[in-house]
Amino acid sequence: MAEQAAPIFGVVRDPDLAWVARTKEPALEPGLPIVDPHHHLWDRPNNRYLLPDLLADCNEGHNVVATVFVECGEMFRKTGPEEMKAVGEIEFVNGVAAMSASGKYGMTKACDGIVGHAELRLGARVREVLEAQMRAAGRRFSGIRFSTGWDADTRVRRARTNPAHRLMYDRTWREGFAQLGKLGLTYDCWMYHPQIGEMADLASAFPDTVMVLDHVGGPLGFGPYADHRESFAKWKAAMGELAKRPNMNIKLGGLGMALGLYDFFAQPKPPGSETLAAAYKPWIETCIESFGADRCMFESNFPVDKITSGFGVLWNAFKRIAAKASAAEKKALFSGTAARVYKLALD
Repeated sequence: MAEQAAPIFGVVRDPDLAWVARTKEPALEPGLPIVDPHHHLWDRPNNRYLLPDLLADCNEGHNVVATVFVECGEMFRKTGPEEMKAVGEIEFVNGVAAMSASGKYGMTKACDGIVGHAELRLGARVREVLEAQMRAAGRRFSGIRFSTGWDADTRVRRARTNPAHRLMYDRTWREGFAQLGKLGLTYDCWMYHPQIGEMADLASAFPDTVMVLDHVGGPLGFGPYADHRESFAKWKAAMGELAKRPNMNIKLGGLGMALGLYDFFAQPKPPGSETLAAAYKPWIETCIESFGADRCMFESNFPVDKITSGFGVLWNAFKRIAAKASAAEKKALFSGTAARVYKLALD
């Protein structure tokens, strides 16, 4: 019996740094201020991404003035109550932010905003965790992300939180969610496009909570979603409905992941920014048309999206997509929306 080939979609991949380095470009519009509102930091086997790695990417010619760290389950406390272990990630990242704020490592204010994780299935008791995270990072702590990515097809990887089907409707989960608005915190979510209706219902139920849907809503393009035209049409309709909720914001990025839309990571050489821009444009332009620039923000999703391109090439692609935008729209897309949502202390 022939051995089955390993799947190329729906799996976690580590970036090949030598491969990524094969495509480099000078920065377009190098003076345009950028806030990268979505990156991670971690120390994993064969995939270390810490402050020096982040700054090396930020220094590829673009004017990255600040960044926002988003939870990834890194540096949780080893001991203590289970629900409080996530505070360790905030302590770790706030230390990195303090290092960056010293100015010793350059002008980029790395991790000026911090999005952590808290177990909303605790219900109202999660408030203790949130308050501990607020104490640990002060004004840098923006809110939390609780990913609810789930699909009936087992080829689609479920989120690290191991969510149940339709978790966002769970009464206890919503009791936990309600604490975010009471504390003035934001909510980020990573889910897949068939679930966008759940996010719309949540946004309607909590209209005073600032919410962010990551990675243009998580469009899938493999398995039961291999018909890309059908998937795009359903995604577009769901995003149009979601846009009616004024408390919703969208991150424009994450399209470099192995979710079935593109296989650039499997090519001999990384794509250039023109190729990326052409591929990503339908998704990103639809979001901007639906939500407006004031509720959209470009994101790197690094190092996850580093499997597809380098940092400098990715931001060139975004600049190509936004080439015809007005100065005010560009400011919103590249820095303003992120600064507002995450309450950053920019000069």
